[in-house]
Amino acid sequence: MAATQITGPDDAAKLAALRRTKAIATGALVLCVAVFLGARALQDSYPAFAYLAAFAEAAAIGGLADWYAVVALFKRPLGLPIPHTAIIPENKDRIADNLGRFIEVNFLAPGPVRKKLEQVDFAQLVADWLSDSARSAELSRFVGRLAPQALSAVEGSGLRDFVSKRITEQLEKVQVAPFAADMLSTFTADRRHQRLFDQILHVFGGFLTDEEAQDALRDKIRQELPSLANLFRADAYLLKKIVASAATLISDVEADPEHALRREFDRFVEGFIQDLRTSPEHAARAERLKRDLLARPELSGLAGDFWKSLRSFIEQDLASDESAVRRHLAEMFAEVGRQLAADPRIRAEMNQGFVVALASFVENQKSGVSTFIADQVRGWDMLQLTNLIELNIGRDLQYIRFNGMLIGGIAGLALHVGERLIFH
Repeated sequence: MAATQITGPDDAAKLAALRRTKAIATGALVLCVAVFLGARALQDSYPAFAYLAAFAEAAAIGGLADWYAVVALFKRPLGLPIPHTAIIPENKDRIADNLGRFIEVNFLAPGPVRKKLEQVDFAQLVADWLSDSARSAELSRFVGRLAPQALSAVEGSGLRDFVSKRITEQLEKVQVAPFAADMLSTFTADRRHQRLFDQILHVFGGFLTDEEAQDALRDKIRQELPSLANLFRADAYLLKKIVASAATLISDVEADPEHALRREFDRFVEGFIQDLRTSPEHAARAERLKRDLLARPELSGLAGDFWKSLRSFIEQDLASDESAVRRHLAEMFAEVGRQLAADPRIRAEMNQGFVVALASFVENQKSGVSTFIADQVRGWDMLQLTNLIELNIGRDLQYIRFNGMLIGGIAGLALHVGERLIFH
């Protein structure tokens, strides 16, 4: 332990306790050997000492075996090149790889990552920061100072085209169907999709009261009825019944949050989300739609025109002492912070978005984290590391030696008693 770096009084106390426990364990081992030799020398004259000799002999063997096991973790016992000793230093690369994989599998798994991210109120942190007017104003000035240089750098370096290309490449890698399923699952939490169903009912109700729609529906009914029925204006009667029945149904559905049609709509939405997650057909269709959209030339032309107009406007405005962009940015930042702080629903939705986005990011990048951790462990000074491990847990490991002597002694005594009972 001489090479161990002492960084404070706690480490010094740990080192002193470790040395004291080692000395006691070694003393106990020496005592076992001495008791064994003395008892063995006296057992011919005093047969009872044979039991003490058996206990002490086995205790010494157990203590030596456990001393070897403890020392072999950190170094070579007595400096001898015994195979499978100095386990920690000799297995640095394997420890590094296994530690990286362990963290990737157990700490960066989707479930634990999502659970940990859900404990952080990202939206509230953003709201508190932005709602401070001084910070918002400083942020707007900072953005204003950087904007012209940033625009010039982007235009001159080809970074705009590079970013556009990289964004397109990343979008091509995104699996649209599972991502859409996650987003829809967030949207449908607490049956919020029923608001869309309410809008559908409202549109359908408006359709029933529209005169042109009613005329078209009446013409369709007239075409399907026999001529004789039309003479008695059965079309008007049926239209009136259909409209009245539909209006009553719509009214009932709007008034009853647990109506059967709403439950059916719930099942439809849940089934659609499940299909997005599991159906190869839906996944292939979504991927085709994504590729077709990204391949359209209008996207690149639209992006170029938008960039030119935006740059011209920003540069002209920021050149003014009374920049409207900076003023509106400061007001916008502060107002966003205040509105966000006052709206728990939006914060909850933002936090869900942060969780989805960050969890997806961690899932995509966790293999790189595993490699990084493994590389860092390989670069450690293993001698110093093993000394630090021994400093912190070595005292507990020394108690293995005490346990080994006690268990070994009891086992040796039991074996000796068994031998006496069987063979004498």
